[in-house]
Amino acid sequence: MAIHKLLIDDFVTVDYKLIAIHSSLEDHRLAYFINRELAILLEKCPNDIWVTINEGESCFSRFIFEDPGNDSAWNLIQNRNRITTMQSTTTTSLFEDTGLSIETSVFLMPELKTVDYVLKIENTPTLFEQDKVVEKLLSIKQIATAYSVDHKKLKSKNNLIF
Repeated sequence: MAIHKLLIDDFVTVDYKLIAIHSSLEDHRLAYFINRELAILLEKCPNDIWVTINEGESCFSRFIFEDPGNDSAWNLIQNRNRITTMQSTTTTSLFEDTGLSIETSVFLMPELKTVDYVLKIENTPTLFEQDKVVEKLLSIKQIATAYSVDHKKLKSKNNLIF
């Protein structure tokens, strides 16, 4: 009887591109400008990305466009969020009932702390030109800068699995 051995690495292919976007726009406005410039249809995804950290849980918004013609998916993901936690004070004073609220910045990709949004393009076609997409993003005046990111160098790339 022959033994057939399957290697899991044979089935795992990393076929996506990442583009970092710096912009002070709200997520829905940025999605609108990207839709207009790139001629895609990013829509708000009902399943946001939840990440649990020491301070608590944080939710990152996500916009998605599934391109059936190229069998690809475009995801615009918020990278920065703020989480507010309440701490109770143990000292007895005139203002004993007041709690201390601490606001903490949380990042989906901690290596990219200056990045506001990440554009993830999955199943990119062989003729996909990432530099042209970056050029079109830079033509949007509300985007301060945009550039390609090498996902192989990221430690927290597992946060991009959804």
